[in-house]
Amino acid sequence: MPHILVVCTANICRSPVVEALLRDRLQKQDLADWQVSSAGTWALDGRAASTFSVELMAEQGIDISLHLSRPIEARLMSEADLVLCMESGHVEALRAEFPRYAGKIFLLSEMAGPPYSVSDPYGGPRSGYEQMVREVSTLIDTGLPRILELAKANAVTSPE
Repeated sequence: MPHILVVCTANICRSPVVEALLRDRLQKQDLADWQVSSAGTWALDGRAASTFSVELMAEQGIDISLHLSRPIEARLMSEADLVLCMESGHVEALRAEFPRYAGKIFLLSEMAGPPYSVSDPYGGPRSGYEQMVREVSTLIDTGLPRILELAKANAVTSPE
């Protein structure tokens, strides 16, 4: 079963939302056995998802209230078949730190079209989080065929 890892900075705003939305979309495609997880490039262990992220997901019937942040590490990179990042800086940092896995690291936006960074709403108003949720929802929905294709291909060819 393929494993998709979603990465942002602190693993409390964007990546928990994308993790939950992607898991939801996979379940709706009868792919509930796929794994989706998240981590952060600068995450501290054990921080809860941001309040607005939790509220906005709850409004969609998705509970992320038990999410706890965690930093990216080699084990997570090796277990993932596809790594989806929120910002170009995340991609660059992960490819530099984990060159062995560079071929499976992409921007989430690349799955749906031209690559760009998804802005971090941290510390801002609820409207910034609402915009982020709309944006990543569209990226997931538009990019799901490519996400599935890349994750399946890497799961088949992965020696680990």
